[in-house]
Amino acid sequence: MSPCPLEMEGGHAAASCKEQSNSAFGGFGTTTTTAGSAFSFSAPTNTGTSGLFGATQNKGFGFGTSFGTGTGTGLGTGLGTGLGFGSFGTQQQQTTLGSSLFSQPTQTPAQSNQLINTASALSAPTLLGDERDALLAKWNQLQAFWGTGKGYFNNNIAPVEFTQENPFCRFKAVGYSLMPNNKDEDGLVVLVFNRKEIDIRSQQQQLVESLHKILGGNQTLTVNVEGVRTMPDDQTEVIIYVVERSPNGTSRRVPATTLHAHFEQANIKTSLQQLGVTLSMARTELSPAQVKQLLQNPPAGVDPIIWEQAKVDNPDPDKLIPVPMVGFKELLRRLKVQDQMTKQHQTRLDIISEDISELQKNQTTTMAKIAQYKRKLMKLSHRTLQVLIKQEIQRKSGYAIQADEEQLRVQLDTIQCELNAPTQFKGRLNELMSQIRMQNHFGAVRAEERYYIDADLLREIKQHLKQQQEGLSHLISIIKDDLEDIKLIEHGLNESIPIRGGIFS
Repeated sequence: MSPCPLEMEGGHAAASCKEQSNSAFGGFGTTTTTAGSAFSFSAPTNTGTSGLFGATQNKGFGFGTSFGTGTGTGLGTGLGTGLGFGSFGTQQQQTTLGSSLFSQPTQTPAQSNQLINTASALSAPTLLGDERDALLAKWNQLQAFWGTGKGYFNNNIAPVEFTQENPFCRFKAVGYSLMPNNKDEDGLVVLVFNRKEIDIRSQQQQLVESLHKILGGNQTLTVNVEGVRTMPDDQTEVIIYVVERSPNGTSRRVPATTLHAHFEQANIKTSLQQLGVTLSMARTELSPAQVKQLLQNPPAGVDPIIWEQAKVDNPDPDKLIPVPMVGFKELLRRLKVQDQMTKQHQTRLDIISEDISELQKNQTTTMAKIAQYKRKLMKLSHRTLQVLIKQEIQRKSGYAIQADEEQLRVQLDTIQCELNAPTQFKGRLNELMSQIRMQNHFGAVRAEERYYIDADLLREIKQHLKQQQEGLSHLISIIKDDLEDIKLIEHGLNESIPIRGGIFS
């Protein structure tokens, strides 16, 4: 999977990319905490929290780039009600649509002051009281576009903190993530470990036992691992489910929301952190009402026009949902996830290729065995026919030839005579056999006298002969020049000999 193509529109970046993300929604806000382990894992470290869907609503006003309307909804906790199971006690965790999951936060006076201060810092700062305030306003605008820094605008008021979630930040895009399709009854819960996959697999049994202890060690509960998947930055995703057995012998999977709500308890969460769990989430599908609520409200800091365009450009609205990408870190994270998925796909393709090669070998072996068994069957059929003939002869010995047998003998004699007739089938068969033998003989002779040269080899031979010809031509020219020089020397010698004779006479 290649990186997502970006499309710049009005200072915002709109991107369309599919990300096979099995961890619910990668951009809806998660809390990651790295902790130590109870089985030879390192010391805990905390990495803080990050959220792309904030809990603020910004009403915009005109200044260069419109503020737009940004509404955030949090998905950090379980989506259902904790009903209690087994040793989990009777504590109930309830989440209502109107309170925490899809509640519409109202604009507080503090938020209004924040908007006013931001507008003052970007348009009319009064920090210096001269023409330098205009330069300061441009500097604040640049910081707002970048999504970092502080905007100073008044000596008596604290500066405005510019983050990447502010509406003016230009480094934003919209991508698409795959919506989970698992039911709550499947009981699938994702645990993200800050460890490599090889370490998790080598200690998988110890991990299951530790999780069972965290669940209270109840014998009616069984922890099962659904799958293990490698993630970027040396992290590993482990999908588990818990089966609860009742005294009457029946069993059921603990609902995902119930199990996740239990994991989110303070003491349980601390124990998970000691195992190295940085994130836990229930893998359950969203209801149509939840999807509609998410699509209707643009995330904080995302232009509603860009959000509406992202919904229109969704390649598969039934399976994909648009999610914002704020900043280069989020873009890098999605790129790493895509690279990881590409490697997994390539690994799977290599495995499939090996399986196909093995199947082809098995097919070849099977075809050879089938041909061998066919020959053996034909041989056994002939032997069986011979046995039947001998048995029939012994059974009919001493009996006179019956009428039907005599009629069959006459028919066989007639067929034999037709085959033996010179101008009938036997003669034609003999003629065809003679022609076939002659063709095979001449074909063998021609095959012995026929030679084939590879085209590349023939080209090399031509090139070599051409070089030899050029060498011979050059040698002949040198010999001709030498002969002319020899003739010139002889001519000079012939002219000098009489002169010398006259001198010595």
